[in-house]
Amino acid sequence: MSERIVMRTGECLIAGGPPFTAAEPEVVIGELDGPVGTAIATLTGNQAAGHSKVFAIMDTDIQVRPVTLMVSKVTVKSSAYTNILMGTVQAAISNGVLDAVRAGFIPKEKANDLGIVCSVWLNPGAATDENLDHEALFDIHRRAMKEAIRKAMENEPTIDWLLDNQDKVTHKYYQRALDAKQAKD
Repeated sequence: MSERIVMRTGECLIAGGPPFTAAEPEVVIGELDGPVGTAIATLTGNQAAGHSKVFAIMDTDIQVRPVTLMVSKVTVKSSAYTNILMGTVQAAISNGVLDAVRAGFIPKEKANDLGIVCSVWLNPGAATDENLDHEALFDIHRRAMKEAIRKAMENEPTIDWLLDNQDKVTHKYYQRALDAKQAKD
Protein backbone atom coordinates (compact mmCIF):
# COMPACT_ATOMS: atom_id res chain seq x y z
CA MET A 1 0.00 0.00 0.00
CA SER A 2 1.27 3.44 -0.88
CA GLU A 3 1.75 6.21 1.65
CA ARG A 4 -1.21 8.38 2.60
CA ILE A 5 -1.43 11.50 0.45
CA VAL A 6 -3.18 14.19 2.44
CA MET A 7 -2.71 17.07 0.02
CA ARG A 8 -0.25 17.90 -2.73
CA THR A 9 -0.30 20.91 -5.03
CA GLY A 10 1.17 21.55 -8.44
CA GLU A 11 0.90 23.71 -11.50
CA CYS A 12 2.25 23.88 -15.01
CA LEU A 13 2.25 26.44 -17.79
CA ILE A 14 2.68 25.33 -21.38
CA ALA A 15 2.51 28.11 -23.95
CA GLY A 16 4.04 28.79 -27.33
CA GLY A 17 1.56 26.84 -29.42
CA PRO A 18 -0.99 28.17 -31.89
CA PRO A 19 -3.13 31.10 -30.74
CA PHE A 20 -5.33 30.51 -27.66
CA THR A 21 -3.97 27.02 -26.90
CA ALA A 22 -1.84 27.74 -23.81
CA ALA A 23 -2.64 25.73 -20.69
CA GLU A 24 -2.06 26.48 -17.02
CA PRO A 25 -3.70 23.87 -14.79
CA GLU A 26 -3.31 24.13 -11.03
CA VAL A 27 -4.03 20.94 -9.11
CA VAL A 28 -4.72 19.86 -5.56
CA ILE A 29 -4.43 16.10 -5.01
CA GLY A 30 -5.31 14.10 -1.93
CA GLU A 31 -7.22 11.28 -0.29
CA LEU A 32 -10.99 11.34 -0.73
CA ASP A 33 -11.47 10.85 3.02
CA GLY A 34 -9.48 14.03 3.75
CA PRO A 35 -9.60 17.73 2.88
CA VAL A 36 -9.45 17.17 -0.88
CA GLY A 37 -12.49 14.87 -0.76
CA THR A 38 -14.33 17.46 1.31
CA ALA A 39 -13.38 20.14 -1.22
CA ILE A 40 -14.62 18.03 -4.14
CA ALA A 41 -17.96 17.35 -2.44
CA THR A 42 -18.36 21.00 -1.44
CA LEU A 43 -17.42 22.40 -4.84
CA THR A 44 -19.67 19.93 -6.67
CA GLY A 45 -22.65 21.03 -4.60
CA ASN A 46 -21.76 24.72 -4.68
CA GLN A 47 -22.27 25.61 -8.33
CA ALA A 48 -21.97 29.26 -9.36
CA ALA A 49 -23.09 30.91 -12.58
CA GLY A 50 -20.15 31.22 -14.96
CA HIS A 51 -17.98 28.93 -12.84
CA SER A 52 -19.53 25.48 -13.11
CA LYS A 53 -17.60 22.63 -11.59
CA VAL A 54 -17.66 19.37 -13.56
CA PHE A 55 -16.01 16.00 -13.33
CA ALA A 56 -13.35 15.33 -15.92
CA ILE A 57 -14.69 12.76 -18.34
CA MET A 58 -13.19 10.89 -21.27
CA ASP A 59 -16.51 11.07 -23.09
CA THR A 60 -20.09 11.26 -21.96
CA ASP A 61 -20.67 8.61 -19.30
CA ILE A 62 -16.95 7.78 -18.83
CA GLN A 63 -15.54 9.50 -15.74
CA VAL A 64 -11.79 9.45 -15.22
CA ARG A 65 -10.05 8.01 -12.16
CA PRO A 66 -8.82 9.39 -9.85
CA VAL A 67 -11.97 11.49 -9.74
CA THR A 68 -11.03 14.92 -11.06
CA LEU A 69 -13.13 18.04 -10.60
CA MET A 70 -12.55 20.82 -13.12
CA VAL A 71 -13.09 24.42 -12.03
CA SER A 72 -12.81 27.21 -14.61
CA LYS A 73 -10.52 30.13 -13.71
CA VAL A 74 -12.32 32.25 -16.32
CA THR A 75 -15.96 33.30 -16.04
CA VAL A 76 -17.78 31.33 -18.73
CA LYS A 77 -19.95 33.70 -20.74
CA SER A 78 -20.76 31.90 -23.99
CA SER A 79 -21.84 28.54 -25.26
CA ALA A 80 -18.85 28.54 -27.63
CA TYR A 81 -16.47 28.78 -24.66
CA THR A 82 -18.46 26.15 -22.75
CA ASN A 83 -18.30 23.75 -25.69
CA ILE A 84 -14.50 24.05 -25.92
CA LEU A 85 -13.98 23.86 -22.15
CA MET A 86 -16.37 20.94 -21.68
CA GLY A 87 -15.21 19.22 -24.86
CA THR A 88 -11.63 19.47 -26.05
CA VAL A 89 -10.17 20.69 -22.75
CA GLN A 90 -12.19 18.31 -20.57
CA ALA A 91 -11.02 15.36 -22.67
CA ALA A 92 -7.43 16.63 -22.50
CA ILE A 93 -7.55 16.96 -18.71
CA SER A 94 -8.93 13.40 -18.43
CA ASN A 95 -6.23 12.00 -20.67
CA GLY A 96 -3.56 13.91 -18.74
CA VAL A 97 -4.78 12.30 -15.51
CA LEU A 98 -4.56 8.83 -17.03
CA ASP A 99 -1.13 9.63 -18.50
CA ALA A 100 0.02 10.54 -14.98
CA VAL A 101 -1.25 7.22 -13.62
CA ARG A 102 0.38 5.33 -16.50
CA ALA A 103 3.68 7.15 -15.84
CA GLY A 104 3.51 6.18 -12.16
CA PHE A 105 3.13 9.71 -10.79
CA ILE A 106 -0.14 8.60 -9.21
CA PRO A 107 -0.01 5.06 -7.84
CA LYS A 108 -2.52 2.93 -9.78
CA GLU A 109 -3.64 1.24 -6.56
CA LYS A 110 -4.69 4.68 -5.23
CA ALA A 111 -6.84 5.59 -8.26
CA ASN A 112 -10.09 5.08 -6.35
CA ASP A 113 -8.83 6.66 -3.12
CA LEU A 114 -7.50 9.97 -4.44
CA GLY A 115 -9.22 13.02 -5.81
CA ILE A 116 -7.97 15.94 -7.86
CA VAL A 117 -9.29 19.48 -8.03
CA CYS A 118 -8.03 21.16 -11.18
CA SER A 119 -8.34 24.88 -11.80
CA VAL A 120 -8.43 25.15 -15.58
CA TRP A 121 -7.44 28.17 -17.63
CA LEU A 122 -8.69 28.38 -21.20
CA ASN A 123 -7.90 31.57 -23.05
CA PRO A 124 -11.21 33.38 -23.68
CA GLY A 125 -10.05 34.11 -27.24
CA ALA A 126 -10.50 30.42 -28.03
CA ALA A 127 -14.27 30.96 -28.13
CA THR A 128 -14.06 33.44 -31.00
CA ASP A 129 -11.22 31.94 -33.04
CA GLU A 130 -12.77 30.26 -36.08
CA ASN A 131 -9.39 28.63 -36.80
CA LEU A 132 -8.76 27.29 -33.31
CA ASP A 133 -6.42 24.31 -33.50
CA HIS A 134 -8.29 21.77 -31.38
CA GLU A 135 -5.59 19.12 -31.79
CA ALA A 136 -2.92 21.49 -30.42
CA LEU A 137 -5.30 22.66 -27.69
CA PHE A 138 -5.93 19.04 -26.65
CA ASP A 139 -2.23 18.10 -26.73
CA ILE A 140 -1.06 21.14 -24.75
CA HIS A 141 -3.72 20.82 -22.03
CA ARG A 142 -3.08 17.07 -21.79
CA ARG A 143 0.67 17.54 -21.37
CA ALA A 144 0.20 20.41 -18.90
CA MET A 145 -2.16 18.35 -16.74
CA LYS A 146 0.25 15.41 -16.62
CA GLU A 147 3.11 17.74 -15.71
CA ALA A 148 1.11 19.57 -13.02
CA ILE A 149 0.31 16.20 -11.44
CA ARG A 150 3.95 15.12 -11.65
CA LYS A 151 5.10 18.30 -9.97
CA ALA A 152 2.47 17.91 -7.24
CA MET A 153 3.32 14.30 -6.52
CA GLU A 154 7.08 14.94 -6.57
CA ASN A 155 6.80 18.14 -4.50
CA GLU A 156 8.42 20.26 -7.19
CA PRO A 157 9.90 22.71 -7.14
CA THR A 158 11.66 21.75 -3.94
CA ILE A 159 12.27 24.34 -1.25
CA ASP A 160 16.04 23.97 -1.81
CA TRP A 161 15.63 24.75 -5.52
CA LEU A 162 13.42 27.74 -4.73
CA LEU A 163 15.92 29.14 -2.21
CA ASP A 164 18.85 28.58 -4.58
CA ASN A 165 17.07 30.22 -7.51
CA GLN A 166 15.03 32.94 -5.79
CA ASP A 167 17.14 35.79 -7.19
CA LYS A 168 17.38 34.23 -10.66
CA VAL A 169 13.66 33.86 -11.35
CA THR A 170 11.59 36.83 -12.49
CA HIS A 171 7.85 36.48 -13.02
CA LYS A 172 7.12 36.64 -16.75
CA TYR A 173 4.51 39.36 -16.47
CA TYR A 174 6.34 41.32 -13.80
CA GLN A 175 9.30 41.66 -16.18
CA ARG A 176 7.05 42.97 -18.93
CA ALA A 177 5.74 45.60 -16.56
CA LEU A 178 9.31 46.65 -15.80
CA ASP A 179 10.19 46.77 -19.49
CA ALA A 180 7.12 48.91 -20.26
CA LYS A 181 7.98 51.30 -17.46
CA GLN A 182 11.59 51.60 -18.64
CA ALA A 183 10.44 52.28 -22.21
CA LYS A 184 8.34 55.23 -20.97
CA ASP A 185 11.24 56.71 -18.94
